[in-house]
Amino acid sequence: MAEGIRINEDRIYEYLEKGKRFDERALNDLREIVIETGFSKNAEGSARVKIGKTEVIVGIKIATATPYPDNPKDGNLMVTAELTPLSSSRFESGPPKINAIELGRVIDRGIRESKFIKTEDLCIKEGEKVWEVYIDIYSLNDDGNLMDAAGIGAIAALMNARLPKYDLENDKMISGELSDTHLPLAKELPLSITVYKIGKHLLADPNREEEDVCRSRVTIAGYGDRIFSMQKGGGETFSVEEMKKAIELSIKVREKVFSSIKKYL
Repeated sequence: MAEGIRINEDRIYEYLEKGKRFDERALNDLREIVIETGFSKNAEGSARVKIGKTEVIVGIKIATATPYPDNPKDGNLMVTAELTPLSSSRFESGPPKINAIELGRVIDRGIRESKFIKTEDLCIKEGEKVWEVYIDIYSLNDDGNLMDAAGIGAIAALMNARLPKYDLENDKMISGELSDTHLPLAKELPLSITVYKIGKHLLADPNREEEDVCRSRVTIAGYGDRIFSMQKGGGETFSVEEMKKAIELSIKVREKVFSSIKKYL
């Protein structure tokens, strides 16, 4: 480990021992959240989310598709993520690497398991044609905690999205034209909150320096005190007691996030 990184890590641990962070936030405080929706003319829905200096954009594309044989009445969902070199020198262009794949899958799980999208209402013709929803996530700047920025962006973009116009008489989608019908969504927002473990300390929304010294994290998608999905990342373990504290912390942070973003939704 480079000496500069070692010194920085020691300082972070020293601050955390005192319940402090470099930017003077409490351990359960998030940076300022700013959301812009509907900025893309080429997507059925879109959102741009900033958490501090971390920034992502999320686009929603909707097209017709054949339903899966085991769910002939349900629409389809696909989530992808691209960590662009524009957002960090750590990322390379080309096929998605493991971090991008993980981010997409974690966000997918939270939305899918919560049944936030009422996929049964996306059926056009049972067994033959349904609406397929694509959620595409792109990083613009990585200053830590891309996971939660992406999760908020996905929810905001879905709430902004409208279905394309459909010609029932000729049984085809009218390309480039949107209807007044929004996606069928549940009222319970499955906000994903990631709790990071640094030494014995648990905290929310790390900046880049803090995330660099993090050895483990858990992303919990939920609404209030309900949990829809959980996904652990990183090499270190969580004890049973630490996991209980992580869940409690995620609930508190989720309340703060909802209070911050409800004006945008």
